[in-house]
Amino acid sequence: MEPHRHETHPDIVKRLKRAEGHLKSVISMIEEGRPCLDIAQQLHAVEKAITNAKRTLIQDHLDHCLEHTVGALALDQRQQIDEFKTIARYL
Repeated sequence: MEPHRHETHPDIVKRLKRAEGHLKSVISMIEEGRPCLDIAQQLHAVEKAITNAKRTLIQDHLDHCLEHTVGALALDQRQQIDEFKTIARYL
């Protein structure tokens, strides 16, 4: 079976590696007894990196995999799929 890859996957990996670095930093900060505000800021960075990676992955899936699965559609059906893809960006 051939690996499932999209052109956004390298960007997603970069985001997750950034999150991994921030998370390691958070662990060290807690172990060192650093101030809670500093720790919270780093945790926010981890959260944001993971959220952005997830959002990119989901949007990419909708834009490519969903398109491939549903194929050619009538205009009214196409509009519903496009609206779904647009509203999913707000998740």
